[in-house]
Amino acid sequence: MVLTIIGGILILISAFFLFLGAFGIYRLPDVYNRLQAATKATTLGAFIGIIGVGFLKPEWFLKTLVIAVFLFLTNPISSHAIGRGSCLRGVKPYPGTVVNKTKEFKECETTKKE
Repeated sequence: MVLTIIGGILILISAFFLFLGAFGIYRLPDVYNRLQAATKATTLGAFIGIIGVGFLKPEWFLKTLVIAVFLFLTNPISSHAIGRGSCLRGVKPYPGTVVNKTKEFKECETTKKE
């Protein structure tokens, strides 16, 4: 009974974070800002949701924990690859971006299309 309540609460929290991530992808102006929302909010949301399923089905908990750790490790890596690919391809950040770290990468500057 207690595990079912904890699992349900975790899944509701997960749905909230996944909604925030989807809203960020929809609302933010460029690929770099969208990656921020896609990586942080959805990774946390999926992680919490998978663990919530583990609480709902205790016999699956070890499997859900392995899946959650795999997601926790691979999602930021894939997001980094998308951001780096965008930088190398010459995608410019939104002009209103306050912090622009793409200027620090020499390989991004040499391949940008003018």
